[in-house]
Amino acid sequence: MTVATREVDAWNSSLNIPLQDEDKEIYDLIQKEKYRQFSGLELIASENFTSQAVMEANGSPLTNKYSEGLPGARYYGGNEYIDQVENLCRKRALQAFQLNPEEWGVNVQPYSGSTANFCALTALLRPHDRLMGLDLPSGGHLTHGWQTSKKKISTSSIYFESMPYRANPETGYIDYDKLEENANLFRPKLIICGASAYSRDFDYVRLRKIADQHDAYLLADIAHISGLVATREANNPFELCDVVTTTTHKTLRGPRAGLIFFRKKKDELESRVNNAVFPSNQGGPHNNTIAAIAVALKQVATPEFQQYAKQVRVNAKALGDALISYGYKLVTGGTDNHLILWDLKPVKLTGSKVEKICDMVNITLNKNSVPGDVNMVSPGGVRIGTPALTSRSFKEPDFVKVAEYLHRVVQIAIKVQEKSGSKMMKDFVIACQDVEEISALKKEVEAFATNFPMP
Repeated sequence: MTVATREVDAWNSSLNIPLQDEDKEIYDLIQKEKYRQFSGLELIASENFTSQAVMEANGSPLTNKYSEGLPGARYYGGNEYIDQVENLCRKRALQAFQLNPEEWGVNVQPYSGSTANFCALTALLRPHDRLMGLDLPSGGHLTHGWQTSKKKISTSSIYFESMPYRANPETGYIDYDKLEENANLFRPKLIICGASAYSRDFDYVRLRKIADQHDAYLLADIAHISGLVATREANNPFELCDVVTTTTHKTLRGPRAGLIFFRKKKDELESRVNNAVFPSNQGGPHNNTIAAIAVALKQVATPEFQQYAKQVRVNAKALGDALISYGYKLVTGGTDNHLILWDLKPVKLTGSKVEKICDMVNITLNKNSVPGDVNMVSPGGVRIGTPALTSRSFKEPDFVKVAEYLHRVVQIAIKVQEKSGSKMMKDFVIACQDVEEISALKKEVEAFATNFPMP
């Protein structure tokens, strides 16, 4: 690149100042967050640590370009290189999931997984058409039709008619027989399979059979397990589904965005999906993010990522087995994928209280509903995932140690709850003050976590 000879005008002087000098307040907060990630145990199942190369692409000058439309059909000029980036990303997306480009296409422009899902619904349904998705307390996602008895929560229930299917409250497994029975009454136009907190795989053959009974579309939201699907560490939804959506920042280990895959030869889904993304629901794509997705997808197609995905599953099983050895209950009794759902009701704790103590000792996880829950604010369990710490080179013995820390958190939480003399969270937080075990465990966790490399 030729170096400019003219000096920068005074009003543009801020454009070439490093962040550390231009905005030290934000810079310092970024450094604190960076150390928080390094010094803690990141167990949120929907998070991961992406690579340096992905972050470089995400922070590139591609953020400057407006590119409404698809490659070769942009509303703005000057997109010759942006077109190449997006086409490369689409090519790599199909390669990563081993898809035939004659049969499958992909839109890489969705800003997030939730946006991808609503774009897919826009493409497949008309307002007030019927859909069925896994109920939130059974491990489903908000965008799969979630509503309460008093309020429609998600746009997927606001604009469409939604009826959930559920997990068996005793086993925690999806009740496919009940799903089929209810589908015969509800007659959905779309069945969504996918989850946010379900530790087992999906029976796509059974789901396809149920969908076909009603001439319904079958959509798989593989946001959580896409890295496992790409490496065949999970069942393959592309064999039987019409549309597949995913985020790119979970087990796929890319930047924060979404993808929509569609069968090209069915019901003009290519044009319907593309039009649903733009102009129906979005404007100009985030070209910097698309480039970062392309980088991540190139990594997904490597033997090293195959090893990573396999280790994610092995680590989840090791963590689950270790918690069971302490006498704790896991929903479904274990896991087939990257996460476990820990039922805390047998020890008379809420997920929110365990999450609170974990935060205090540098362990990050999230409270989560378990089958049978009715209170989403104070649910009966926590969700724990292994992708992020596996990206820090944790192996099975390391997750056994993590389980020990989690066991100690629960023991502390039980004591604090007794000390508070109340079930109220505000009293619980007050009772946590000056608890020596919390301070001691935090130091121990920090010393353990900082032994491991950080991407």
